[in-house]
Amino acid sequence: MTNTKGVYLGGRLVGESAPPFVVAEMSGNHNRSLDRALAIVQAAADCGAHAIKLQTYTADTITMNVDREEFYIRSKDSPWAGRHLYELLEQAYTPWEWHESLFRRARELGLVAFSTPFDETAVDYLEELGVPCYKIGSFENNHLPLIRKVASTGKPMVISTGMASLAELDEVVRAARDGGCSELVLLKCTSNYPATPESSNLVTIPHLRELFDCQVGLSDHTLGIGAAVASIALGATFIEKHLTLSRVEGGVDADFSLEPHEMKNLVYETERAWQALGSIYYGPTKAEGGSLAFRRSLYIAEDMNAGDILTPDNLRVVRPGLGLAPKYYDLLLGRKVNQNLKKGTATSWDILA
Repeated sequence: MTNTKGVYLGGRLVGESAPPFVVAEMSGNHNRSLDRALAIVQAAADCGAHAIKLQTYTADTITMNVDREEFYIRSKDSPWAGRHLYELLEQAYTPWEWHESLFRRARELGLVAFSTPFDETAVDYLEELGVPCYKIGSFENNHLPLIRKVASTGKPMVISTGMASLAELDEVVRAARDGGCSELVLLKCTSNYPATPESSNLVTIPHLRELFDCQVGLSDHTLGIGAAVASIALGATFIEKHLTLSRVEGGVDADFSLEPHEMKNLVYETERAWQALGSIYYGPTKAEGGSLAFRRSLYIAEDMNAGDILTPDNLRVVRPGLGLAPKYYDLLLGRKVNQNLKKGTATSWDILA
């Protein structure tokens, strides 16, 4: 694993020496209710997430209100199949006038609060609000003018890599770094909703880190937390999952979002996975010290008199581990003992004639 330099997002370290940085994505799960949005912020904090992320756009900054076939979502597998892009985005967007109160509440709760801008005007607005960092979503990772605009703020950038070829990612990273971004996190992402485990290709994570020498995480749209936990073993240091108060209450992203108890479990299990990584180590750990006595060793298995010969009948490899190591079994067979020995005596070199 590359020892890549860590990145600070809102004062929190994202890197191998810190627990995974878990971000709760609100997206459109507020269902156009500020009270619900504030409740999601509270739920993120209660779950132990480290950050809450919004999306800053309007329907007009992403698409056009045009009644043409290509402006409708045609994929049968999409949770938004048949919807017009403009209408969907009008329903899902987070009103800009909410941002200040949501960010303020998040900071009061100890959360890092930031957003994904979808055009240059959103960047200007978020700069007025003093966000500590920015996220670029997968569908905007080919929007190099936007990436350069965000990079020009000099703040850390988190960029999802969904759908991007390796050549495109090289352009993205160059645009960010040449534009002024010195702290970068790339997120492995599969941009279908929900994503399947089979399409997640998590082994790309260490490859991204090696190629671009930066922190790498996961923007996860699979159901459950299995993929996110597995990503930690591959070096992910940043995890982003959508959060909803209740899937049954609906919402544009509810189907592939975590409920609060699941988000809490995600935070807990990803930190346990990170703790389990440890370092390359052989031999007994300090925690195993008490177990050493219960390894196998050589013991006298029958009462013996001085001058008797050690045989397979009176010499056994058993627990506990206080006798000679089992590797000496063949060496001891055929040797005479120099004293009377009771069954259950641990062997030592001192008993040999």
